[in-house]
Amino acid sequence: MIQYFSENIPMPALKKQKINLWIKQTAHNYEKKVGEIAYIFCNNERILEINRQYLQHDYYTDIITFDDSTDSTISGDIFISLETVKSNAEDFCVDFEEELHRVIIHGILHLCGQDDITPELKAEMTRKENKALEELKKCKF
Repeated sequence: MIQYFSENIPMPALKKQKINLWIKQTAHNYEKKVGEIAYIFCNNERILEINRQYLQHDYYTDIITFDDSTDSTISGDIFISLETVKSNAEDFCVDFEEELHRVIIHGILHLCGQDDITPELKAEMTRKENKALEELKKCKF
Protein backbone atom coordinates (compact mmCIF):
# COMPACT_ATOMS: atom_id res chain seq x y z
CA MET A 1 0.00 0.00 0.00
CA ILE A 2 1.27 3.44 -0.93
CA GLN A 3 0.20 6.34 1.26
CA TYR A 4 0.73 10.08 1.01
CA PHE A 5 0.98 12.52 3.92
CA SER A 6 2.01 16.12 4.40
CA GLU A 7 3.53 17.81 7.45
CA ASN A 8 2.88 21.52 7.90
CA ILE A 9 2.47 22.17 4.17
CA PRO A 10 -0.32 21.68 1.64
CA MET A 11 -0.45 18.28 -0.05
CA PRO A 12 0.85 18.57 -3.62
CA ALA A 13 -1.56 17.83 -6.44
CA LEU A 14 -0.87 14.24 -7.44
CA LYS A 15 -2.58 11.75 -9.71
CA LYS A 16 -2.18 9.11 -7.04
CA GLN A 17 -3.71 6.19 -8.92
CA LYS A 18 -1.44 6.76 -11.92
CA ILE A 19 1.61 7.33 -9.73
CA ASN A 20 0.86 4.19 -7.72
CA LEU A 21 0.71 2.11 -10.91
CA TRP A 22 3.95 3.72 -12.09
CA ILE A 23 5.68 2.93 -8.79
CA LYS A 24 4.50 -0.69 -8.94
CA GLN A 25 5.69 -1.04 -12.55
CA THR A 26 9.07 0.47 -11.71
CA ALA A 27 9.47 -1.90 -8.76
CA HIS A 28 8.45 -4.79 -11.02
CA ASN A 29 11.22 -3.76 -13.45
CA TYR A 30 13.67 -4.51 -10.60
CA GLU A 31 11.88 -7.77 -9.72
CA LYS A 32 10.37 -6.25 -6.59
CA LYS A 33 6.86 -6.03 -5.17
CA VAL A 34 5.50 -2.98 -3.38
CA GLY A 35 4.77 -3.31 0.32
CA GLU A 36 4.11 -0.42 2.72
CA ILE A 37 5.41 2.86 1.35
CA ALA A 38 4.70 6.23 2.96
CA TYR A 39 5.50 9.49 1.21
CA ILE A 40 5.73 12.37 3.67
CA PHE A 41 5.85 15.79 2.04
CA CYS A 42 7.42 18.42 4.25
CA ASN A 43 9.26 21.73 4.30
CA ASN A 44 12.99 22.44 4.42
CA GLU A 45 13.10 22.81 8.19
CA ARG A 46 11.61 19.34 8.69
CA ILE A 47 13.98 17.69 6.19
CA LEU A 48 16.93 19.42 7.88
CA GLU A 49 15.74 18.15 11.26
CA ILE A 50 15.52 14.59 9.90
CA ASN A 51 18.91 14.92 8.21
CA ARG A 52 20.53 16.05 11.46
CA GLN A 53 18.76 13.52 13.67
CA TYR A 54 19.15 10.37 11.60
CA LEU A 55 22.02 10.99 9.19
CA GLN A 56 24.15 13.52 11.08
CA HIS A 57 24.08 15.79 8.00
CA ASP A 58 23.65 19.52 8.47
CA TYR A 59 22.12 20.49 5.13
CA TYR A 60 18.90 20.59 3.18
CA THR A 61 18.08 17.90 0.66
CA ASP A 62 15.12 17.07 -1.53
CA ILE A 63 14.60 13.51 -0.29
CA ILE A 64 15.47 11.16 2.54
CA THR A 65 14.53 7.50 2.18
CA PHE A 66 14.23 5.15 5.13
CA ASP A 67 14.43 1.62 3.76
CA ASP A 68 12.46 -1.15 5.46
CA SER A 69 12.50 -3.53 2.47
CA THR A 70 12.88 -7.27 2.47
CA ASP A 71 14.50 -9.30 -0.30
CA SER A 72 11.59 -9.11 -2.72
CA THR A 73 9.28 -6.44 -1.26
CA ILE A 74 10.09 -2.75 -1.07
CA SER A 75 8.85 -0.80 1.93
CA GLY A 76 9.86 2.40 3.63
CA ASP A 77 9.23 6.01 4.52
CA ILE A 78 10.19 8.65 1.98
CA PHE A 79 10.43 12.26 3.15
CA ILE A 80 10.36 14.89 0.39
CA SER A 81 10.97 18.60 0.92
CA LEU A 82 8.66 20.38 -1.48
CA GLU A 83 10.61 23.60 -0.98
CA THR A 84 13.80 21.98 -2.23
CA VAL A 85 11.96 20.25 -5.08
CA LYS A 86 10.63 23.65 -6.12
CA SER A 87 14.05 25.32 -6.01
CA ASN A 88 15.63 22.38 -7.88
CA ALA A 89 12.96 22.64 -10.57
CA GLU A 90 13.83 26.30 -11.01
CA ASP A 91 17.59 25.57 -11.03
CA PHE A 92 17.20 22.77 -13.61
CA CYS A 93 14.62 24.70 -15.71
CA VAL A 94 11.98 21.98 -15.45
CA ASP A 95 8.45 22.25 -14.18
CA PHE A 96 7.66 21.44 -10.58
CA GLU A 97 5.55 18.38 -11.42
CA GLU A 98 8.35 16.77 -13.42
CA GLU A 99 10.90 17.38 -10.67
CA LEU A 100 8.48 16.04 -8.06
CA HIS A 101 7.96 12.89 -10.13
CA ARG A 102 11.75 12.51 -10.45
CA VAL A 103 12.16 12.69 -6.69
CA ILE A 104 9.23 10.33 -6.08
CA ILE A 105 10.81 7.67 -8.30
CA HIS A 106 14.30 8.38 -6.92
CA GLY A 107 13.10 7.11 -3.55
CA ILE A 108 11.64 3.99 -5.15
CA LEU A 109 14.92 3.31 -6.96
CA HIS A 110 16.72 3.51 -3.62
CA LEU A 111 14.25 1.01 -2.15
CA CYS A 112 14.92 -1.25 -5.16
CA GLY A 113 18.61 -1.31 -4.23
CA GLN A 114 19.94 1.44 -6.47
CA ASP A 115 22.52 3.83 -5.05
CA ASP A 116 24.02 7.18 -5.97
CA ILE A 117 27.00 7.60 -3.65
CA THR A 118 29.64 7.97 -6.38
CA PRO A 119 29.58 10.14 -9.51
CA GLU A 120 29.27 7.00 -11.65
CA LEU A 121 26.37 5.63 -9.61
CA LYS A 122 24.72 9.07 -9.59
CA ALA A 123 24.88 9.19 -13.39
CA GLU A 124 23.38 5.69 -13.56
CA MET A 125 20.62 6.71 -11.12
CA THR A 126 19.79 9.74 -13.28
CA ARG A 127 19.58 7.50 -16.34
CA LYS A 128 17.18 5.18 -14.48
CA GLU A 129 15.10 8.14 -13.30
CA ASN A 130 14.89 9.41 -16.89
CA LYS A 131 13.78 6.00 -18.11
CA ALA A 132 11.08 5.81 -15.43
CA LEU A 133 9.91 9.36 -16.22
CA GLU A 134 9.56 8.42 -19.89
CA GLU A 135 7.46 5.40 -18.89
CA LEU A 136 5.21 7.68 -16.84
CA LYS A 137 4.78 10.07 -19.76
CA LYS A 138 3.97 7.22 -22.15
CA CYS A 139 1.76 5.40 -19.61
CA LYS A 140 3.37 2.04 -20.41
CA PHE A 141 1.40 0.32 -17.65
